[in-house]
Amino acid sequence: MAASQTGRASHGDGAPAVTTVFADGDVPDNIAEMSGDEAALAALGYKQEFKREFSAWTSFAVSFAVMGLLPSIATTMWYGIGYAGPAANTWGWLVSVVFILCIAASMAELASSMPTSGGLYYAAAVLAGPKYGPMAAWVTGWSNWFVQVTGAPSVNWGGASMILAAASIVNPSYIPTNYQTFLLTTFLMIIHACISSMPTLWIAHFNSVGTVVNVLALIVTIIIIPTMTTNVPKFQPSSVAWGIQNFTDWPDGVAVLMSFLAICWTMSGYDAPFHLAEECSNASIASPRAIIMTAATGSVFGFVLNTIIAYTITDVDAVINTDLGQPWAAYLIQVLPQNAALAVLGLTIVCAFSMGQGCMVAASRVCFAYARDDCFGVLSKPLKKVNRYTLTPVNAVWFNTFVGILLLLLIFGGAAIDAIFSIGAIAAFVAFSIPIFIKIAFVRNKFRRGPWHLGPFSLPIGILGCAFVLVILPFFNFPSVNGADLTPELMNWTSLVYGAPMLFILIWFYVDAHKWFKGPKINIAHHMLYNEIEGLKVAPNKNVDVETGSTSKSSTA
Repeated sequence: MAASQTGRASHGDGAPAVTTVFADGDVPDNIAEMSGDEAALAALGYKQEFKREFSAWTSFAVSFAVMGLLPSIATTMWYGIGYAGPAANTWGWLVSVVFILCIAASMAELASSMPTSGGLYYAAAVLAGPKYGPMAAWVTGWSNWFVQVTGAPSVNWGGASMILAAASIVNPSYIPTNYQTFLLTTFLMIIHACISSMPTLWIAHFNSVGTVVNVLALIVTIIIIPTMTTNVPKFQPSSVAWGIQNFTDWPDGVAVLMSFLAICWTMSGYDAPFHLAEECSNASIASPRAIIMTAATGSVFGFVLNTIIAYTITDVDAVINTDLGQPWAAYLIQVLPQNAALAVLGLTIVCAFSMGQGCMVAASRVCFAYARDDCFGVLSKPLKKVNRYTLTPVNAVWFNTFVGILLLLLIFGGAAIDAIFSIGAIAAFVAFSIPIFIKIAFVRNKFRRGPWHLGPFSLPIGILGCAFVLVILPFFNFPSVNGADLTPELMNWTSLVYGAPMLFILIWFYVDAHKWFKGPKINIAHHMLYNEIEGLKVAPNKNVDVETGSTSKSSTA
Protein backbone atom coordinates (compact mmCIF):
# COMPACT_ATOMS: atom_id res chain seq x y z
CA MET A 1 0.00 0.00 0.00
CA ALA A 2 1.55 3.17 0.16
CA ALA A 3 4.33 5.48 0.72
CA SER A 4 4.17 9.12 -0.24
CA GLN A 5 6.91 11.54 0.62
CA THR A 6 8.15 15.03 0.08
CA GLY A 7 10.84 17.03 1.68
CA ARG A 8 8.25 19.13 3.46
CA ALA A 9 5.68 16.49 4.36
CA SER A 10 7.83 14.60 6.81
CA HIS A 11 7.69 13.70 10.46
CA GLY A 12 9.67 15.41 13.14
CA ASP A 13 12.41 12.77 12.82
CA GLY A 14 12.45 13.10 9.04
CA ALA A 15 10.70 9.84 8.15
CA PRO A 16 8.25 10.32 5.30
CA ALA A 17 4.50 9.97 5.79
CA VAL A 18 2.51 7.02 4.51
CA THR A 19 -0.64 8.44 3.03
CA THR A 20 -1.28 6.70 -0.29
CA VAL A 21 -0.84 3.28 -1.88
CA PHE A 22 2.34 1.87 -3.39
CA ALA A 23 2.91 2.76 -7.00
CA ASP A 24 3.82 0.03 -9.46
CA GLY A 25 7.50 -0.78 -9.21
CA ASP A 26 7.96 0.68 -5.73
CA VAL A 27 9.65 -2.30 -4.07
CA PRO A 28 10.90 -2.76 -0.48
CA ASP A 29 14.56 -3.64 -0.06
CA ASN A 30 15.47 -7.31 0.38
CA ILE A 31 11.95 -8.41 -0.50
CA ALA A 32 13.25 -11.71 -1.90
CA GLU A 33 14.42 -12.67 1.58
CA MET A 34 11.07 -11.97 3.24
CA SER A 35 8.19 -14.30 3.97
CA GLY A 36 4.86 -13.50 2.37
CA ASP A 37 3.59 -11.81 5.53
CA GLU A 38 6.80 -9.79 5.95
CA ALA A 39 6.66 -8.67 2.32
CA ALA A 40 3.01 -7.61 2.67
CA LEU A 41 3.87 -5.62 5.80
CA ALA A 42 6.88 -4.07 4.06
CA ALA A 43 4.57 -2.97 1.26
CA LEU A 44 2.66 -1.05 3.92
CA GLY A 45 5.86 0.66 5.03
CA TYR A 46 6.65 -1.33 8.18
CA LYS A 47 9.32 -3.82 9.19
CA GLN A 48 8.47 -7.02 11.02
CA GLU A 49 8.91 -6.48 14.79
CA PHE A 50 6.67 -9.12 16.36
CA LYS A 51 6.76 -12.89 16.08
CA ARG A 52 3.89 -14.17 13.93
CA GLU A 53 2.52 -16.72 16.35
CA PHE A 54 -1.18 -15.99 15.94
CA SER A 55 -3.35 -17.89 13.47
CA ALA A 56 -6.91 -17.28 12.29
CA TRP A 57 -8.10 -19.35 15.25
CA THR A 58 -5.97 -17.65 17.92
CA SER A 59 -6.81 -14.22 16.47
CA PHE A 60 -10.46 -15.21 16.70
CA ALA A 61 -9.74 -16.42 20.24
CA VAL A 62 -8.50 -12.99 21.32
CA SER A 63 -11.33 -11.26 19.47
CA PHE A 64 -14.01 -13.51 20.96
CA ALA A 65 -12.43 -13.05 24.38
CA VAL A 66 -12.52 -9.27 23.87
CA MET A 67 -16.18 -9.49 22.83
CA GLY A 68 -16.92 -11.75 25.83
CA LEU A 69 -20.58 -12.33 25.07
CA LEU A 70 -21.58 -13.71 28.45
CA PRO A 71 -19.91 -11.04 30.63
CA SER A 72 -20.76 -8.29 28.12
CA ILE A 73 -24.46 -9.10 28.17
CA ALA A 74 -24.31 -9.50 31.95
CA THR A 75 -22.60 -6.15 32.48
CA THR A 76 -24.73 -4.07 30.09
CA MET A 77 -28.23 -5.17 31.13
CA TRP A 78 -28.74 -1.67 32.55
CA TYR A 79 -28.48 -0.17 29.06
CA GLY A 80 -30.49 -2.74 27.08
CA ILE A 81 -33.37 -4.38 28.87
CA GLY A 82 -33.10 -1.59 31.44
CA TYR A 83 -34.14 0.97 28.80
CA ALA A 84 -36.63 -0.79 26.53
CA GLY A 85 -37.47 -4.02 28.35
CA PRO A 86 -37.38 -7.49 26.72
CA ALA A 87 -37.78 -6.03 23.21
CA ALA A 88 -34.17 -4.84 23.43
CA ASN A 89 -33.06 -8.47 23.78
CA THR A 90 -35.17 -9.93 20.98
CA TRP A 91 -36.09 -7.91 17.91
CA GLY A 92 -33.88 -5.04 19.00
CA TRP A 93 -30.88 -7.38 18.86
CA LEU A 94 -31.90 -8.78 15.46
CA VAL A 95 -32.32 -5.37 13.88
CA SER A 96 -29.05 -3.95 15.16
CA VAL A 97 -26.79 -6.93 14.42
CA VAL A 98 -27.75 -6.84 10.74
CA PHE A 99 -26.09 -3.43 10.48
CA ILE A 100 -23.26 -4.38 12.83
CA LEU A 101 -22.43 -7.31 10.54
CA CYS A 102 -22.25 -4.83 7.64
CA ILE A 103 -19.67 -2.80 9.55
CA ALA A 104 -17.71 -5.96 10.42
CA ALA A 105 -17.67 -7.11 6.79
CA SER A 106 -16.44 -3.71 5.58
CA MET A 107 -13.76 -3.72 8.28
CA ALA A 108 -12.65 -7.22 7.26
CA GLU A 109 -12.20 -5.98 3.70
CA LEU A 110 -9.93 -3.20 4.97
CA ALA A 111 -7.98 -5.66 7.13
CA SER A 112 -7.29 -7.87 4.13
CA SER A 113 -6.01 -4.91 2.12
CA MET A 114 -3.95 -3.33 4.93
CA PRO A 115 -3.07 -5.90 7.64
CA THR A 116 -1.19 -3.72 10.15
CA SER A 117 -1.41 -3.16 13.92
CA GLY A 118 -2.53 0.40 13.15
CA GLY A 119 -5.71 -1.08 11.72
CA LEU A 120 -8.45 1.49 11.20
CA TYR A 121 -6.06 4.36 11.88
CA TYR A 122 -3.71 3.27 9.08
CA ALA A 123 -6.62 2.60 6.71
CA ALA A 124 -8.06 6.06 7.30
CA ALA A 125 -4.71 7.68 6.47
CA VAL A 126 -4.22 5.64 3.31
CA LEU A 127 -7.73 6.11 1.98
CA ALA A 128 -7.92 9.86 2.72
CA GLY A 129 -4.75 10.56 0.74
CA PRO A 130 -1.82 12.92 1.41
CA LYS A 131 -3.90 16.06 2.00
CA TYR A 132 -6.51 14.76 4.44
CA GLY A 133 -4.84 11.53 5.57
CA PRO A 134 -3.14 12.96 8.67
CA MET A 135 -6.38 14.48 9.98
CA ALA A 136 -8.39 11.31 9.25
CA ALA A 137 -5.74 9.17 10.94
CA TRP A 138 -5.52 11.52 13.93
CA VAL A 139 -9.27 11.46 14.67
CA THR A 140 -9.66 7.74 13.94
CA GLY A 141 -6.61 6.81 15.96
CA TRP A 142 -7.49 8.78 19.06
CA SER A 143 -11.13 7.67 19.01
CA ASN A 144 -10.03 4.06 18.66
CA TRP A 145 -7.53 4.42 21.48
CA PHE A 146 -10.26 5.85 23.72
CA VAL A 147 -12.38 2.75 23.24
CA GLN A 148 -9.39 0.47 23.71
CA VAL A 149 -8.22 2.16 26.90
CA THR A 150 -11.76 2.05 28.39
CA GLY A 151 -12.26 -1.62 27.49
CA ALA A 152 -10.34 -3.33 30.27
CA PRO A 153 -11.51 -0.94 33.03
CA SER A 154 -15.19 -1.31 32.10
CA VAL A 155 -14.97 -5.09 31.82
CA ASN A 156 -13.03 -5.46 35.05
CA TRP A 157 -15.46 -3.11 36.82
CA GLY A 158 -18.26 -5.42 35.70
CA GLY A 159 -16.30 -8.47 36.84
CA ALA A 160 -15.51 -6.93 40.22
CA SER A 161 -19.17 -5.97 40.67
CA MET A 162 -20.22 -9.57 40.00
CA ILE A 163 -17.66 -10.93 42.47
CA LEU A 164 -18.95 -8.59 45.18
CA ALA A 165 -22.57 -9.37 44.25
CA ALA A 166 -21.80 -13.07 44.73
CA ALA A 167 -20.47 -12.24 48.18
CA SER A 168 -23.72 -10.39 48.92
CA ILE A 169 -25.80 -13.38 47.82
CA VAL A 170 -23.89 -15.71 50.13
CA ASN A 171 -23.86 -13.17 52.96
CA PRO A 172 -26.96 -10.94 52.66
CA SER A 173 -25.73 -8.60 55.38
CA TYR A 174 -22.73 -7.61 53.24
CA ILE A 175 -23.15 -4.47 51.14
CA PRO A 176 -20.28 -3.69 48.70
CA THR A 177 -18.85 -0.17 48.77
CA ASN A 178 -17.44 1.91 45.92
CA TYR A 179 -14.04 1.80 47.58
CA GLN A 180 -14.01 -2.01 47.57
CA THR A 181 -15.15 -2.14 43.97
CA PHE A 182 -12.37 0.25 42.96
CA LEU A 183 -9.65 -1.72 44.75
CA LEU A 184 -10.80 -5.07 43.36
CA THR A 185 -11.06 -3.68 39.82
CA THR A 186 -7.57 -2.18 40.11
CA PHE A 187 -6.23 -5.55 41.28
CA LEU A 188 -7.74 -7.25 38.21
CA MET A 189 -6.21 -4.56 35.97
CA ILE A 190 -2.73 -5.25 37.37
CA ILE A 191 -3.08 -9.02 36.87
CA HIS A 192 -4.11 -8.50 33.25
CA ALA A 193 -1.22 -6.12 32.67
CA CYS A 194 1.21 -8.79 33.89
CA ILE A 195 -0.30 -11.42 31.58
CA SER A 196 -0.33 -9.02 28.60
CA SER A 197 3.39 -8.32 29.11
CA MET A 198 4.28 -11.96 28.46
CA PRO A 199 5.66 -13.30 25.14
CA THR A 200 3.17 -13.47 22.26
CA LEU A 201 2.98 -17.27 22.18
CA TRP A 202 2.08 -17.41 25.88
CA ILE A 203 -0.63 -14.79 25.37
CA ALA A 204 -1.97 -16.69 22.36
CA HIS A 205 -2.21 -19.91 24.39
CA PHE A 206 -3.86 -18.09 27.29
CA ASN A 207 -6.47 -16.57 25.01
CA SER A 208 -7.11 -19.88 23.27
CA VAL A 209 -7.94 -21.43 26.63
CA GLY A 210 -9.98 -18.37 27.55
CA THR A 211 -12.01 -18.63 24.36
CA VAL A 212 -12.78 -22.32 24.93
CA VAL A 213 -13.91 -21.43 28.46
CA ASN A 214 -16.01 -18.54 27.11
CA VAL A 215 -17.76 -20.76 24.57
CA LEU A 216 -18.34 -23.62 27.03
CA ALA A 217 -19.58 -21.25 29.75
CA LEU A 218 -21.95 -19.60 27.27
CA ILE A 219 -23.35 -22.97 26.16
CA VAL A 220 -23.71 -24.18 29.76
CA THR A 221 -25.52 -20.95 30.69
CA ILE A 222 -27.85 -21.27 27.71
CA ILE A 223 -28.71 -24.82 28.86
CA ILE A 224 -28.99 -24.19 32.61
CA ILE A 225 -31.30 -21.16 32.62
CA PRO A 226 -34.27 -22.64 30.68
CA THR A 227 -33.92 -26.13 32.20
CA MET A 228 -33.46 -25.16 35.86
CA THR A 229 -35.60 -22.03 36.09
CA THR A 230 -37.97 -21.96 39.05
CA ASN A 231 -40.49 -19.78 37.20
CA VAL A 232 -44.09 -20.93 37.03
CA PRO A 233 -44.79 -21.03 34.15
CA LYS A 234 -41.20 -21.41 32.96
CA PHE A 235 -41.44 -18.88 30.15
CA GLN A 236 -43.13 -15.55 29.59
CA PRO A 237 -45.54 -15.28 26.64
CA SER A 238 -44.09 -14.01 23.38
CA SER A 239 -46.09 -10.82 23.71
CA VAL A 240 -44.00 -10.03 26.80
CA ALA A 241 -40.66 -11.34 25.51
CA TRP A 242 -40.93 -9.34 22.29
CA GLY A 243 -42.70 -6.36 23.81
CA ILE A 244 -41.41 -2.94 24.86
CA GLN A 245 -41.32 -2.02 28.54
CA ASN A 246 -40.16 1.56 28.54
CA PHE A 247 -38.13 2.46 31.65
CA THR A 248 -37.11 5.88 30.34
CA ASP A 249 -38.89 9.24 30.08
CA TRP A 250 -38.56 9.14 26.29
CA PRO A 251 -40.99 7.70 23.68
CA ASP A 252 -40.81 3.96 23.01
CA GLY A 253 -38.91 4.35 19.74
CA VAL A 254 -36.23 6.45 21.40
CA ALA A 255 -35.97 3.96 24.26
CA VAL A 256 -35.33 1.14 21.77
CA LEU A 257 -32.63 3.16 19.99
CA MET A 258 -31.04 3.95 23.36
CA SER A 259 -31.04 0.21 24.15
CA PHE A 260 -28.80 -0.39 21.15
CA LEU A 261 -25.99 0.87 23.39
CA ALA A 262 -25.84 -2.52 25.13
CA ILE A 263 -25.79 -4.34 21.79
CA CYS A 264 -23.15 -2.11 20.22
CA TRP A 265 -20.92 -2.29 23.29
CA THR A 266 -21.25 -6.07 23.36
CA MET A 267 -20.58 -6.41 19.63
CA SER A 268 -17.58 -4.07 19.42
CA GLY A 269 -14.67 -6.45 19.99
CA TYR A 270 -14.44 -7.90 16.49
CA ASP A 271 -11.77 -5.39 15.41
CA ALA A 272 -9.10 -7.12 17.56
CA PRO A 273 -7.78 -9.34 14.69
CA PHE A 274 -7.08 -6.15 12.70
CA HIS A 275 -4.77 -4.90 15.46
CA LEU A 276 -3.11 -8.31 15.81
CA ALA A 277 -2.42 -8.61 12.07
CA GLU A 278 1.34 -8.07 12.46
CA GLU A 279 1.49 -11.05 14.81
CA CYS A 280 -0.67 -13.30 12.63
CA SER A 281 0.43 -15.74 9.91
CA ASN A 282 -1.21 -15.29 6.50
CA ALA A 283 -2.70 -12.09 7.91
CA SER A 284 -4.41 -10.85 4.75
CA ILE A 285 -6.67 -13.93 4.87
CA ALA A 286 -6.62 -14.96 8.53
CA SER A 287 -7.38 -11.51 10.01
CA PRO A 288 -10.55 -10.79 7.99
CA ARG A 289 -11.76 -14.34 8.57
CA ALA A 290 -11.28 -13.89 12.31
CA ILE A 291 -13.25 -10.62 12.19
CA ILE A 292 -16.17 -12.28 10.39
CA MET A 293 -16.03 -15.37 12.63
CA THR A 294 -16.22 -13.18 15.73
CA ALA A 295 -19.09 -11.00 14.49
CA ALA A 296 -21.13 -13.93 13.17
CA THR A 297 -20.59 -16.13 16.22
CA GLY A 298 -21.37 -13.24 18.56
CA SER A 299 -24.56 -12.39 16.66
CA VAL A 300 -25.96 -15.92 16.84
CA PHE A 301 -24.99 -16.84 20.40
CA GLY A 302 -25.86 -13.36 21.63
CA PHE A 303 -29.37 -13.60 20.20
CA VAL A 304 -29.92 -17.01 21.77
CA LEU A 305 -28.84 -15.89 25.26
CA ASN A 306 -30.72 -12.59 25.07
CA THR A 307 -33.88 -14.36 23.93
CA ILE A 308 -33.66 -16.76 26.87
CA ILE A 309 -33.35 -13.79 29.22
CA ALA A 310 -36.36 -12.09 27.60
CA TYR A 311 -38.51 -15.22 27.99
CA THR A 312 -37.51 -15.96 31.60
CA ILE A 313 -37.17 -12.59 33.34
CA THR A 314 -40.27 -11.91 35.45
CA ASP A 315 -39.61 -8.46 36.95
CA VAL A 316 -37.33 -6.20 34.91
CA ASP A 317 -37.59 -3.31 37.34
CA ALA A 318 -36.47 -5.45 40.30
CA VAL A 319 -33.46 -6.70 38.33
CA ILE A 320 -32.33 -3.25 37.23
CA ASN A 321 -32.79 -1.58 40.61
CA THR A 322 -31.46 -4.45 42.73
CA ASP A 323 -29.65 -3.88 46.01
CA LEU A 324 -26.99 -6.30 44.80
CA GLY A 325 -25.68 -3.56 42.51
CA GLN A 326 -25.41 -5.95 39.56
CA PRO A 327 -28.46 -6.79 37.38
CA TRP A 328 -27.14 -10.11 36.03
CA ALA A 329 -26.71 -11.46 39.55
CA ALA A 330 -30.22 -10.25 40.45
CA TYR A 331 -31.66 -11.87 37.32
CA LEU A 332 -30.02 -15.22 38.09
CA ILE A 333 -31.36 -15.18 41.66
CA GLN A 334 -34.80 -14.30 40.28
CA VAL A 335 -35.02 -17.26 37.90
CA LEU A 336 -32.72 -19.98 39.35
CA PRO A 337 -32.12 -21.79 42.65
CA GLN A 338 -29.38 -20.04 44.61
CA ASN A 339 -26.68 -22.67 44.02
CA ALA A 340 -27.37 -22.77 40.29
CA ALA A 341 -27.38 -18.96 40.18
CA LEU A 342 -24.02 -18.81 41.93
CA ALA A 343 -22.60 -21.43 39.54
CA VAL A 344 -23.65 -19.42 36.47
CA LEU A 345 -22.43 -16.21 38.09
CA GLY A 346 -19.07 -17.90 38.76
CA LEU A 347 -18.79 -18.92 35.09
CA THR A 348 -19.57 -15.35 34.08
CA ILE A 349 -16.85 -14.02 36.37
CA VAL A 350 -14.29 -16.39 34.82
CA CYS A 351 -15.33 -15.25 31.35
CA ALA A 352 -15.09 -11.60 32.43
CA PHE A 353 -11.52 -12.21 33.56
CA SER A 354 -10.62 -13.67 30.16
CA MET A 355 -12.39 -10.81 28.39
CA GLY A 356 -10.54 -8.19 30.42
CA GLN A 357 -7.22 -9.74 29.51
CA GLY A 358 -8.16 -9.83 25.82
CA CYS A 359 -9.07 -6.13 26.01
CA MET A 360 -5.72 -5.36 27.59
CA VAL A 361 -3.80 -7.16 24.81
CA ALA A 362 -5.72 -5.43 22.01
CA ALA A 363 -5.33 -2.02 23.66
CA SER A 364 -1.58 -2.42 24.05
CA ARG A 365 -1.14 -3.25 20.34
CA VAL A 366 -3.18 -0.22 19.34
CA CYS A 367 -1.19 2.01 21.68
CA PHE A 368 2.09 0.65 20.27
CA ALA A 369 1.00 1.18 16.67
CA TYR A 370 0.01 4.79 17.30
CA ALA A 371 3.14 5.54 19.34
CA ARG A 372 5.22 4.12 16.48
CA ASP A 373 3.87 7.01 14.41
CA ASP A 374 4.38 9.55 17.23
CA CYS A 375 0.68 10.11 17.96
CA PHE A 376 1.41 10.48 21.67
CA GLY A 377 3.91 13.31 21.26
CA VAL A 378 6.73 13.14 23.81
CA LEU A 379 5.33 9.88 25.23
CA SER A 380 5.69 8.10 21.91
CA LYS A 381 9.36 7.17 22.32
CA PRO A 382 8.93 4.88 25.35
CA LEU A 383 5.52 3.60 24.23
CA LYS A 384 6.79 2.32 20.87
CA LYS A 385 9.57 0.24 22.40
CA VAL A 386 9.29 -3.54 22.12
CA ASN A 387 10.66 -5.41 25.14
CA ARG A 388 13.78 -7.29 24.07
CA TYR A 389 12.98 -10.28 26.27
CA THR A 390 9.28 -10.82 25.57
CA LEU A 391 9.14 -9.10 22.15
CA THR A 392 5.89 -7.44 23.24
CA PRO A 393 5.04 -3.74 23.84
CA VAL A 394 5.33 -3.87 27.63
CA ASN A 395 5.51 -0.09 28.08
CA ALA A 396 2.26 0.35 26.15
CA VAL A 397 0.60 -2.29 28.34
CA TRP A 398 1.43 -0.49 31.59
CA PHE A 399 0.63 2.97 30.20
CA ASN A 400 -2.87 1.79 29.29
CA THR A 401 -3.19 0.19 32.71
CA PHE A 402 -2.33 3.46 34.44
CA VAL A 403 -4.84 5.44 32.35
CA GLY A 404 -7.48 2.76 32.94
CA ILE A 405 -7.04 2.94 36.71
CA LEU A 406 -7.44 6.72 36.55
CA LEU A 407 -10.71 6.24 34.66
CA LEU A 408 -11.92 3.94 37.41
CA LEU A 409 -12.06 6.93 39.72
CA LEU A 410 -15.40 7.59 37.99
CA ILE A 411 -16.73 4.85 40.29
CA PHE A 412 -16.90 7.49 43.00
CA GLY A 413 -19.04 9.73 40.78
CA GLY A 414 -22.20 7.64 40.86
CA ALA A 415 -23.73 7.41 37.37
CA ALA A 416 -20.55 8.86 35.84
CA ILE A 417 -19.07 5.33 35.62
CA ASP A 418 -21.74 4.58 32.99
CA ALA A 419 -19.87 6.92 30.63
CA ILE A 420 -17.06 4.42 30.07
CA PHE A 421 -19.61 2.04 28.53
CA SER A 422 -21.10 4.74 26.30
CA ILE A 423 -17.60 5.79 25.27
CA GLY A 424 -16.85 2.16 24.44
CA ALA A 425 -19.72 2.11 21.96
CA ILE A 426 -19.47 5.65 20.56
CA ALA A 427 -15.69 5.80 20.20
CA ALA A 428 -15.60 2.33 18.68
CA PHE A 429 -18.18 2.97 16.01
CA VAL A 430 -16.76 6.40 15.19
CA ALA A 431 -13.39 4.76 14.57
CA PHE A 432 -14.99 1.86 12.68
CA SER A 433 -16.98 4.07 10.34
CA ILE A 434 -14.47 6.79 9.38
CA PRO A 435 -12.28 4.66 7.04
CA ILE A 436 -15.34 2.82 5.74
CA PHE A 437 -17.06 6.13 4.94
CA ILE A 438 -13.96 7.48 3.20
CA LYS A 439 -13.74 4.31 1.12
CA ILE A 440 -17.36 4.33 -0.04
CA ALA A 441 -17.73 8.12 -0.45
CA PHE A 442 -14.41 9.14 -1.99
CA VAL A 443 -12.18 6.19 -2.93
CA ARG A 444 -14.95 3.94 -4.27
CA ASN A 445 -13.66 1.84 -7.20
CA LYS A 446 -10.06 2.99 -6.71
CA PHE A 447 -9.80 0.92 -3.54
CA ARG A 448 -7.10 -1.75 -3.88
CA ARG A 449 -8.65 -4.91 -2.50
CA GLY A 450 -6.87 -7.65 -0.64
CA PRO A 451 -7.42 -11.37 -1.24
CA TRP A 452 -10.54 -11.27 1.00
CA HIS A 453 -13.15 -8.81 -0.28
CA LEU A 454 -16.87 -8.22 -0.71
CA GLY A 455 -16.88 -7.87 -4.48
CA PRO A 456 -19.84 -5.89 -5.87
CA PHE A 457 -21.49 -5.82 -2.43
CA SER A 458 -18.74 -3.67 -0.92
CA LEU A 459 -20.47 -0.34 -1.59
CA PRO A 460 -24.03 -1.16 -0.42
CA ILE A 461 -22.76 -2.96 2.68
CA GLY A 462 -20.56 0.00 3.57
CA ILE A 463 -23.46 2.43 3.09
CA LEU A 464 -25.74 0.41 5.38
CA GLY A 465 -23.08 0.26 8.10
CA CYS A 466 -22.28 3.99 8.02
CA ALA A 467 -25.96 4.99 7.93
CA PHE A 468 -26.62 2.90 11.04
CA VAL A 469 -23.79 4.60 12.93
CA LEU A 470 -25.00 8.05 11.92
CA VAL A 471 -28.50 7.33 13.22
CA ILE A 472 -27.78 5.63 16.55
CA LEU A 473 -24.77 7.45 18.04
CA PRO A 474 -26.65 10.59 19.19
CA PHE A 475 -29.04 8.44 21.26
CA PHE A 476 -26.16 6.99 23.27
CA ASN A 477 -25.76 10.42 24.85
CA PHE A 478 -29.35 10.56 26.12
CA PRO A 479 -30.01 10.27 29.87
CA SER A 480 -32.79 7.87 30.82
CA VAL A 481 -34.82 10.71 32.36
CA ASN A 482 -35.55 14.26 31.30
CA GLY A 483 -37.24 17.42 32.50
CA ALA A 484 -37.61 17.90 36.23
CA ASP A 485 -36.43 14.33 36.90
CA LEU A 486 -32.98 15.01 35.46
CA THR A 487 -30.36 15.53 38.18
CA PRO A 488 -26.54 15.50 38.07
CA GLU A 489 -26.63 11.98 39.52
CA LEU A 490 -28.86 10.73 36.69
CA MET A 491 -27.21 12.72 33.91
CA ASN A 492 -25.55 10.87 31.02
CA TRP A 493 -22.04 12.35 31.08
CA THR A 494 -20.84 10.63 27.90
CA SER A 495 -20.88 13.79 25.79
CA LEU A 496 -18.51 15.39 28.31
CA VAL A 497 -16.27 12.41 29.10
CA TYR A 498 -15.81 11.58 25.40
CA GLY A 499 -16.48 14.97 23.82
CA ALA A 500 -14.07 17.02 25.93
CA PRO A 501 -10.99 14.84 25.20
CA MET A 502 -11.90 14.69 21.49
CA LEU A 503 -12.28 18.47 21.40
CA PHE A 504 -8.86 18.79 23.00
CA ILE A 505 -7.44 16.36 20.41
CA LEU A 506 -8.86 18.43 17.55
CA ILE A 507 -7.53 21.69 18.99
CA TRP A 508 -4.14 20.05 19.54
CA PHE A 509 -4.05 18.98 15.89
CA TYR A 510 -4.91 22.39 14.45
CA VAL A 511 -2.69 24.33 16.85
CA ASP A 512 0.40 22.14 16.90
CA ALA A 513 0.17 18.47 15.85
CA HIS A 514 -0.48 19.23 12.18
CA LYS A 515 3.06 20.59 11.98
CA TRP A 516 4.68 17.25 12.81
CA PHE A 517 2.03 14.54 12.47
CA LYS A 518 1.67 13.43 8.86
CA GLY A 519 0.05 10.04 9.33
CA PRO A 520 1.56 6.56 9.59
CA LYS A 521 5.34 6.41 9.14
CA ILE A 522 7.63 4.22 7.10
CA ASN A 523 10.17 2.36 9.20
CA ILE A 524 11.60 0.08 6.51
CA ALA A 525 13.94 0.83 3.62
CA HIS A 526 12.64 0.61 0.08
CA HIS A 527 13.39 2.03 -3.35
CA MET A 528 11.29 4.73 -4.96
CA LEU A 529 11.62 3.93 -8.66
CA TYR A 530 10.72 7.43 -9.85
CA ASN A 531 7.14 6.60 -10.79
CA GLU A 532 4.21 8.89 -10.20
CA ILE A 533 2.35 8.09 -7.02
CA GLU A 534 -1.24 9.16 -6.48
CA GLY A 535 -1.15 12.84 -5.61
CA LEU A 536 2.64 13.13 -5.85
CA LYS A 537 5.33 13.40 -8.54
CA VAL A 538 8.78 12.06 -7.74
CA ALA A 539 11.51 13.66 -9.81
CA PRO A 540 14.20 11.42 -11.35
CA ASN A 541 16.95 13.39 -9.58
CA LYS A 542 15.42 12.92 -6.14
CA ASN A 543 17.29 10.48 -3.92
CA VAL A 544 15.57 9.62 -0.67
CA ASP A 545 17.17 7.76 2.20
CA VAL A 546 14.05 6.32 3.85
CA GLU A 547 15.92 4.97 6.87
CA THR A 548 17.05 8.44 7.90
CA GLY A 549 14.46 10.46 6.05
CA SER A 550 17.20 12.62 4.51
CA THR A 551 17.14 13.80 0.94
CA SER A 552 20.00 14.79 -1.29
CA LYS A 553 20.62 18.42 -2.12
CA SER A 554 19.50 17.74 -5.67
CA SER A 555 15.97 16.84 -4.60
CA THR A 556 13.14 19.07 -5.62
CA ALA A 557 10.63 20.40 -3.12
